[in-house]
Amino acid sequence: MSQYSLIQDQNKCIGCKACEIACLINKGLDVGSNLCLVLQIGPKWSGDLPRSSFVYLGCFHCENPWCLKVCPTGAIKKREDGIVFIEKDQCVGCKACITACPFGACQWDEKSKKAVKCDFCKDRIDQGLLPVCVTVCITKCLSFEKTEKVPFEKREKLADLMALMNI
Repeated sequence: MSQYSLIQDQNKCIGCKACEIACLINKGLDVGSNLCLVLQIGPKWSGDLPRSSFVYLGCFHCENPWCLKVCPTGAIKKREDGIVFIEKDQCVGCKACITACPFGACQWDEKSKKAVKCDFCKDRIDQGLLPVCVTVCITKCLSFEKTEKVPFEKREKLADLMALMNI
């Protein structure tokens, strides 16, 4: 299991997608290679008003990642702290990881013709900084924490939401 968790407080998210844009800029990717994604649910009527909610989706840094298992070159690696990442120079662009990931976390970068995925901005974490998506969140709905510090209720709520969305 990853030692880190990226948690979203849906009650605070306004769907501005600043996290998506900052990620693209930080990683030098073209639009369409979304390493994180904010999905809109709704609008649905809540009393007399239509309301939408927004769900942040990124890589879950699985305990036994399918993307890692299917990579023929060993380009996908998992650090001791649980962060799953792609060594770009070892990726041959076969797209096996994209097909294997049940969450759609592995994406195609048209510019480099290689697979890309969220790595929790591991270069920033190694410097004691937060992932870019967390730092630009204007409503502070994203938080990055050590997994053991995330309350059980938050993890349970996220699991329920994923089950509801058939993820």
